[in-house]
Amino acid sequence: MRTRKLDIVRFAPKENDGFYDTVKAKVRAYFERNNISSYANVHMWTKTAVMLLLYFVPYVLIVTGLGAGNAWIFFGLWFLMAFGMSGIGTAIMHDANHGTYSANNKINHLIGYILEIIGGYTANWKIQHNILHHTYTNISGLDEDIDTMGLIRLSPNQPVKWFHRYQHLYAWFFYMIMTLYWMTAKDFVQAVRYKKLGLLVKAKLSLKQTIWRIVLYKVFYYGYIIVLPILFSGMPWYFVITGFILMHFTAGLILSCIFQPSHIVETSGFAAPLQEKMANHMENSWVTHELDNTTNFAPRNLFLSWFAGGLNFQIEHHLFTNICHVHYRKLAPIVKETANEFGLVYHEHRTFLKAMWAHMVMLRKLGKGWVRPS
Repeated sequence: MRTRKLDIVRFAPKENDGFYDTVKAKVRAYFERNNISSYANVHMWTKTAVMLLLYFVPYVLIVTGLGAGNAWIFFGLWFLMAFGMSGIGTAIMHDANHGTYSANNKINHLIGYILEIIGGYTANWKIQHNILHHTYTNISGLDEDIDTMGLIRLSPNQPVKWFHRYQHLYAWFFYMIMTLYWMTAKDFVQAVRYKKLGLLVKAKLSLKQTIWRIVLYKVFYYGYIIVLPILFSGMPWYFVITGFILMHFTAGLILSCIFQPSHIVETSGFAAPLQEKMANHMENSWVTHELDNTTNFAPRNLFLSWFAGGLNFQIEHHLFTNICHVHYRKLAPIVKETANEFGLVYHEHRTFLKAMWAHMVMLRKLGKGWVRPS
């Protein structure tokens, strides 16, 4: 298989005003002053246990047949698993694969493999999220989080199709099937693409090795999530399939409602690379680009912050991926104050509903062909 280079872009040199160095020093001082670690604390480990129980306890009740005979209870258990699945994704797997549980990488790797338990593949996720999304946020052709194969227009730099005018209505269906697509075809598609781009080689993986691992993980996943319930739940097979789909539709919608308002809103910059001397360059530095394309929401909503793994503090997450999310709420005022000192915009929606409304408005504007003025 022929390998082609990833069409990467180069960001401008670090800003001369020293914002990033200043905010990093303030954050470092916060941890030193309070004599606490930037890694997981007791609250994080407690949350880990709760999320795992929220997923596995309903599953055990399903497999043991305790929900048999009552369709409402049976489907309710799958519905609860969706919240556990979402929580595992936002509050466990995400931190572990960013290396923020512990200074011991073996612990991070071990916990990170919970992604395989819920149907994903860690190596692909790290490439898509840690490398592509966090480096090239909202840059079309590089950030796969805004690549929807043309079904939804999530950037003003993407082509407009006639059906996009309705995307503020139909996008929610595609959000619901997000995890279902991920657990079936996405990992295979990504493996082939990453091979072509040379990203598997950088991860010290061959395509054959990657495909075999994905196959084994998927067989394991579908074996315990569908086959065992069909055999032992005491409910008809079509009830099991319906429950499985209900779980994924719910989890997909939850995860989309957490991630999309953080980047796909009208205030996001969506800056496109400039072509200079046969190379792609960004006008701004990486830090400025991240601030320009990232938005926080509902900073005072303690439950949402807890359940969403602190991802409503998306600015802090993008600037400090090496810090466990349980600290973001305390770091946010530091980052916001420092950004204001340096005259940088700190995007924030006060509530979750305002953030969701802003995202829906953006979907509608993009669907009508909106492009950011140059």
